[in-house]
Amino acid sequence: MLSRFKKLVTILFASVLALSISSTSFAIDKLHFLIGGGAGGGWDGTARGTGEALTKAGFLKGASFENMSGGGGGKALSFLINTKPENTVLVQSTPLVLRSITRHKGYVKGDDVLSYKDVVPIAGVIGDYGAIAVAKDSPFKTFSDVVAAYNKDPKSVKMAGGSVRGSMDHLIGALAFQVAGADPNNVVYVPYDAGGKALAGLLSGETQILSTGLGEVMGARDQVNIIGITAPERVADAPDVPTLKEQGFDVQFVNWRGFFGPPGMDKGMKKEIAKMLGDVQKTPEWEAVRKRNAWVNIYNPGDKFVSFLKKQTVEMTALMKKLGVI
Repeated sequence: MLSRFKKLVTILFASVLALSISSTSFAIDKLHFLIGGGAGGGWDGTARGTGEALTKAGFLKGASFENMSGGGGGKALSFLINTKPENTVLVQSTPLVLRSITRHKGYVKGDDVLSYKDVVPIAGVIGDYGAIAVAKDSPFKTFSDVVAAYNKDPKSVKMAGGSVRGSMDHLIGALAFQVAGADPNNVVYVPYDAGGKALAGLLSGETQILSTGLGEVMGARDQVNIIGITAPERVADAPDVPTLKEQGFDVQFVNWRGFFGPPGMDKGMKKEIAKMLGDVQKTPEWEAVRKRNAWVNIYNPGDKFVSFLKKQTVEMTALMKKLGVI
């Protein structure tokens, strides 16, 4: 009888333990990446590069990707909020903060403005410096050449970007022109749906310069010259690319990119994904992706990420007012 009782207790203990493990463990085999812009943009590259590293390093069995353009990323953000899809993360960056501040129409829902507070911040993962690029056959060899042409005839210099006015791409170029003494509101900015189309606009001659992220043009260096980046000093992954600072234009800025979950995401799953995003940065598979894009590793998980977003909202509000965007 005692033997049977011990056996029963053992079975019950094992069952409770199994139940406990299953309720707190989120072994994620596959992850779906939701991308709020088109192919070739910074969000697209970050999501696909992260998925590539996670699968090749063995953290995931598979990764899928979905481009959902519209509303400057607002369409994908609304989809995540309204549908709450499982095992799905949204890639976002500084524009999430900027578009909430400027009340971009893609983020306005009735009387409310969507922001990072409506989703679950998981982790910031990388930083991408801003870049000014020109076509290989452009007469502009330095940013000083661009400024000289602008001062002679402001309308002769059209600036392409992979998103709407008031976006990250617009902000990078506007900052550079402002430091050069120009009124950033007078700079002709031509918005495109993601970096791929903005690059095409530059190469077709529709625009004369491209304002974008360094990672977005690293793979197109056979087609463009990068004439200035917003890093404090030259980066090791692109040592021949000059900074704007060394050319006399002290513009320093790094755009974060990270991942968000749907409202109500289980805290255990959030922590597991955040840990995965941090652990993968220690692998050679991640380093290959990072180096290819000249990214800066900035792992900023959980509550630290939220605190950062709160601080950046204050800083970006002041900057956007200074630039005259709001």
